[in-house]
Amino acid sequence: MTAMARFNSDIYHRRSVRLKEYDYSSNGYYFVTICTQHREHTFGEIVSGEMALSEAGKIVDVWWHKIFVKYDYVSMDEYIIMPNHMHGILVIVGAGLPRPHEIMYENRIPGIGQIIAFFKYQTTKEMNSLQGMPGNKMWQRNYYEHIIRCGAELKNARQYIIDNPRKWADDVENIQDDSVMGAETAPLRRAGIKTPSP
Repeated sequence: MTAMARFNSDIYHRRSVRLKEYDYSSNGYYFVTICTQHREHTFGEIVSGEMALSEAGKIVDVWWHKIFVKYDYVSMDEYIIMPNHMHGILVIVGAGLPRPHEIMYENRIPGIGQIIAFFKYQTTKEMNSLQGMPGNKMWQRNYYEHIIRCGAELKNARQYIIDNPRKWADDVENIQDDSVMGAETAPLRRAGIKTPSP
């Protein structure tokens, strides 16, 4: 594996990886990666190739499932909670695998951004309440998402998620530092899914 370039906030965090003309509330499959603040190992540990969740990890698991109660048009697919991040496939149901299209209307249902914001807010709120640390940041400010465009990408993303715990020792996200550029997109690249340039 080649060495990663050092983090550059001007070309990475301050420039959105969202597709400007895409409606993220439209039907389809979305692969999301959400990392803990400073890549801290908060959610548990890998034991014999399997994830053993901490109390924080269990809170994350509960609220991931609650997404599908709050947003009844969202369906669950594969997901995994790892020591310092999680991957999941969110499905906005009703259609197949769409390509980007222009947003043609204003009053749309909450999209992936709002769904992830709800999830991050609720998990952080419960964790901070449990630890007696109001205002503590649990997640990185942003998250990474990829629109899955075909069945082969969906198959690869699912398999990557399933294999993630047993490949933890070699995972680029097995760090406690958010200064490595490209860590959010690395899982998709390794799964053979093309990612946008930052």
